[in-house]
Amino acid sequence: MFLDLAKALGGSSLSIWVQSHLWVTPLLQSVHIVMIGVVFVAILMITLRVLGKVGADETFATVWNRFSPWMWGGIGVMALTGLVLGIGEPVREASALSFWLKMSLIAIGIVSALAFGRTLRPLAYVGDAQFSGGAKFVAAGTVVLWLFIIFLGRAIAYDVEVWGSLHLG
Repeated sequence: MFLDLAKALGGSSLSIWVQSHLWVTPLLQSVHIVMIGVVFVAILMITLRVLGKVGADETFATVWNRFSPWMWGGIGVMALTGLVLGIGEPVREASALSFWLKMSLIAIGIVSALAFGRTLRPLAYVGDAQFSGGAKFVAAGTVVLWLFIIFLGRAIAYDVEVWGSLHLG
């Protein structure tokens, strides 16, 4: 089903336009990679504050308000650039097991980032926020999850088949 959709998408005018303009893919990949760094650093900085390793001299609200817009903005730009990149090579993407694993992890990553925000955002408005073991676990787990997503994303970008020669099509 997805492979048929990918083949049809590969013949669309947008896909053909992306494929025929040699500058589009490198530009989108560059923006996508920069946004990966932005999202990861934003999550990392918030996590390090939760763990008390960085920014302990600032309130959590200050750290949250500084980095959370970068996290959400970066995720939005990554989604947009990733979508256009996927439209540029839909059959290759749809047939790679590592791509589907990455998409699954990104869905989990988004849910984790939502849980991250839902768990920590209320603490941004508490004068001297104290973080429970659960909040610390969610923060650290979010960092580890995004590292794994980054690893799979780079493996796909460089045509490294992480899982051997397994393809879906």
